[in-house]
Amino acid sequence: MADWTKKTILRNNALQQYILETSAYPKEHEQLKELREASAEKYKELSVMNVPVDEAQFLSMFLKIMNAKKTLEIGVFTGYSLLATALALPHDAQIIAIDPDREAYETGAPFIKKAGMQHKIKFFPSDAFLVLNDLIKNGEEGSFDFVFVDAYKSDYLNFHELTLKLVKVGGIVAYDNTLWYGSVAESEEEATDDLIKKFRNFVIEFNNFIAADPRIESSLLSIGDGLTLCRRLF
Repeated sequence: MADWTKKTILRNNALQQYILETSAYPKEHEQLKELREASAEKYKELSVMNVPVDEAQFLSMFLKIMNAKKTLEIGVFTGYSLLATALALPHDAQIIAIDPDREAYETGAPFIKKAGMQHKIKFFPSDAFLVLNDLIKNGEEGSFDFVFVDAYKSDYLNFHELTLKLVKVGGIVAYDNTLWYGSVAESEEEATDDLIKKFRNFVIEFNNFIAADPRIESSLLSIGDGLTLCRRLF
């Protein structure tokens, strides 16, 4: 089992706590806090599959700067990033959220409803590739302002081809966990945890591909477990 406490580029725990306690927690929406706590109670250490508070707040501000109104989220879990997105978007925004785990989504659904954000969200408890291909067939190409991907790292390259069709020119696709516990900068021998080893090479391959993809400009941010932003050029 991976050491979930190290799912941040900040190896200094005191510095991470400083960021959370000084900047992130004081500004955390009440229902986001409740959702985070309910996820931790039910899923224990697995609750870190939700994005950290500081990353969610960065994405929230980023979406507001973009004036985003139509977004797509692939990989929802209990919905912390989904609720953060919904809170950042205007009243008439549309969010398509996809995750095969309906039970996890329903853990967070009451807090989304309590925050009055459920009208913005259309949730698909499905395989993401089926939904993405249906969106393309139904004429949704180039219609999304922002896409957030936080699913199996082995699928990232395949998601990239589909999300680039769905996001508009000038829009953003964001990929979470692209530093993968820091293992992308370590040798094969240093990655001793089974979970990290299982997906490490997929993340490295994805990062190398993104760096050379002429269809986008990209930035790999050292927030959370690594966040890669890709802006579609054409």
